[in-house]
Amino acid sequence: MPENLKNLLDQINAKKAEVQKLADENKLDEAKAAKDALIALQAKFDLLYDLDDENKDYLGQGAKPHKSDQKPGLAKLTVAFVGALKSALTKKPLSDEHRDVLESYGLMDSSAPDEDGNSSGGVTIPPDIQTGIIELRRTHDDLEQYVNVEKVGTNRGSRVIESLSEIIEWEEVDEGDEFPEEETPKFKTIRYRIKKFGGILKVTYELLQDTAENIVAYLKKYIAKKSRVTRNGKILRLIKAKIESGAVATEEISDLDGLKDIFNQTLPTAITSTSIVITNKKGFAWLDKLKDEDGKYVLQPDPTKRTQKLLFGDYPVIRLENQTLKRISSGRLFLCGDFAEAITLFDREHMTIEVSNVAGDLWKTDKTGFKIRDRFDVQGVDLDAIVVAYLDDLDGITMKPDDDDDDDDEVVG
Repeated sequence: MPENLKNLLDQINAKKAEVQKLADENKLDEAKAAKDALIALQAKFDLLYDLDDENKDYLGQGAKPHKSDQKPGLAKLTVAFVGALKSALTKKPLSDEHRDVLESYGLMDSSAPDEDGNSSGGVTIPPDIQTGIIELRRTHDDLEQYVNVEKVGTNRGSRVIESLSEIIEWEEVDEGDEFPEEETPKFKTIRYRIKKFGGILKVTYELLQDTAENIVAYLKKYIAKKSRVTRNGKILRLIKAKIESGAVATEEISDLDGLKDIFNQTLPTAITSTSIVITNKKGFAWLDKLKDEDGKYVLQPDPTKRTQKLLFGDYPVIRLENQTLKRISSGRLFLCGDFAEAITLFDREHMTIEVSNVAGDLWKTDKTGFKIRDRFDVQGVDLDAIVVAYLDDLDGITMKPDDDDDDDDEVVG
């Protein structure tokens, strides 16, 4: 392999490590910029590699790689993926080149089984594009980042966890006496069943005349927004349902001491060190004005995160839009505790897109539709790990739709 390609490979590997490091450090903006640079490096490598037949030798060993040995780069995958969408729309055969690329990633199977194992059609969104969607979804208003997310490969399953129970001390045992039997641990089974969520995005044909990169960039942004709103809604619906059933404790507070009691007395001591406070703008505005007996504000800057504040110097405060938490209450609301212990989102990580130009009014209006599917489930695990505090009445609040601020039939192009 020529020296310039070897150098490019070294740069690609170094950039991959940089992206991973930045993501692990939660520096998402920098990680996104690094990933864009990675995509550009990979595209440059693919271009130079294809120009010279001598570069086909696999790592200089003289043996040409089989399709199964070496996958094309992200740039080629993006073009092939959009090619598959356009092929489905125009009913024209997919080119052999695009088919080879998609087959190398295992994406040509359009069966896309639903949660009951039935085929629903569509093109599986490539893993790298799904990763981009996840990165765009991780905004400050994304509740999924605070709960436990478990990737699953099946549509149904269960998990066994040990319930919180009082642990008693051992008894004294005299020499030669029998040892007493230990208390049997208490376990409970958490069952999940992956559900399908989705909608139809209407677009004009002008959008489909754009470049593959621009089409994918638009789809990633749109899907990330809809997926975030949907997953937020399901997490909040679970919390509201558990409040109504009594499984999640609620505390009406009138001052700062009420919040202190939640962390000092109500929440299990074992999880207070990992607890956070999720509130809306109304609740944050109330907190941000409170002062202690020395006249100092109780919300303190987080030295590790410039835009975040700490309650009592210990608990990160997450501020959401009033509209987001309106699914539980329109008043001043505080969700306190360790949400990763309380709630698990079971993620099937299987997004698909199906294309049609004959659904409903699409044919009359010269539009096409992308039917997008996402698959996941949300279950409560250890609900003692969260407490909902409020300054205003919780009663009489009805659930809002998952897409209050967005319509499934949005037209773009």
